Amino acid sequence: MKSFFIGNLEVKLPVIQGGMGVGVSLSGLASAVANEGGVGVISCAGLGLIYRKSPGDYLNKSILGLKEEIQKAREKSKGIIGVNIMVALTNYADMVKTSIAEKVDVIFAGAGLPFDLPSYLPQESKTKLVPIVSSSRAAKIICDKWKNNYDYLPDAIVVEGPKAGGHLGFKVNQLEDVQYSLEQLIPEVVSIADSYKGEKNIPVIAAGGISTGEDILRFIEMGASGVQMGTLFVTTNECDASDTFKNVYVNAKYEDVKIIQSPVGMPGRAIDGEFIQSVEKGNEAPKSCPFHCIKTCDYTKSPYCIVQCLYQAARGNMKKGYAFTGINVHLSQKISSVKEVISNLKAEFLNAKLAGGV
Repeated sequence: MKSFFIGNLEVKLPVIQGGMGVGVSLSGLASAVANEGGVGVISCAGLGLIYRKSPGDYLNKSILGLKEEIQKAREKSKGIIGVNIMVALTNYADMVKTSIAEKVDVIFAGAGLPFDLPSYLPQESKTKLVPIVSSSRAAKIICDKWKNNYDYLPDAIVVEGPKAGGHLGFKVNQLEDVQYSLEQLIPEVVSIADSYKGEKNIPVIAAGGISTGEDILRFIEMGASGVQMGTLFVTTNECDASDTFKNVYVNAKYEDVKIIQSPVGMPGRAIDGEFIQSVEKGNEAPKSCPFHCIKTCDYTKSPYCIVQCLYQAARGNMKKGYAFTGINVHLSQKISSVKEVISNLKAEFLNAKLAGGV
């Protein structure tokens, strides 16, 4: 596998670990992936809940939690550490400012279009900015807005297709439509990125449902510089979630994966279970909202609190939460080390290459 550059950062292994909240990808997983030459990513979603014993309110706890996770990752790794920040978070600006102040290598911003992201970057900052998009149109709009308003172009673009886990940037009827498939999107976004070649090299990273070395080769042959993978890293020793949560992935079958409607107003891909069935029967309802963590969430109209549900699941309380997942969770067979996962990916990639590509 060839390395590629995000700005002046050389990504030796062209694999970005997807940011997974709440408490699934923190410093443990991020540092392990970074140590293998990939980009390890801390999710800042729900940090105020994970660091609930810190002083201050939810927003303050989130800032302290993010600082601590970045510092812990730095202690464990000299590799590339990123932070995934959802634009839909109420404390989006706090999370961006904290990441930059802590000199994180890369900010990945999705779940909304991060139009103002470059405005937070001081002159001397070395933090790279990478938007996550689900269409070539969004990629073009962001490039043009950043260029016109800040004289800045993205340092890379992540393109997340409809087979991803968690919240999806598609309508339900687009999820199975080949017009919206990652295979369709990658060449379109590569073409947008190439149109800025005279000004900046913008690598394109393929994401969503990528599970094998063969998949990696396929998307690199389409013009992607690297891939983002999430689900595959949940069933690792270093993943920050509980073993109970990881075993939900190990035991999941293809038919257990379903599309749900999240309280934040987007469809999401998750593993079916007791909590989802309880929601469908109308048995769950948030009594209050102590966090107001998502801009678009109105707890009086929500069937449940998404941040509480994801937090409980990651801790292993599956009666009170569920696991988001990519489409290929059925390929998760056992809990192993990050080193082992990456070693398998390299072997699969090499075998696919020797077989003459995909």
